[in-house]
Amino acid sequence: MVKSSLDNRQILIDLSKMRMPFGKYKGTFLIDLPEHYVVWYHNKGFPKGKLGSQLELVYELKLNGLEDIVREIRKKF
Repeated sequence: MVKSSLDNRQILIDLSKMRMPFGKYKGTFLIDLPEHYVVWYHNKGFPKGKLGSQLELVYELKLNGLEDIVREIRKKF
């Protein structure tokens, strides 16, 4: 169980540092992407791989109003 908790922590740390690698919002932290853009990806289908997983997590965080948690993590790490 400890490993799972550490894995989850690392997922949030990685997400806090990840920037959009392409497109109109290239260079923008994923957590700072406009909500309409993340919702568009949700409807279209997230990309495969780590980026898709991170965008899906961003969608869930924004849906639940929890974006500031990731922004605080970015400040600390």
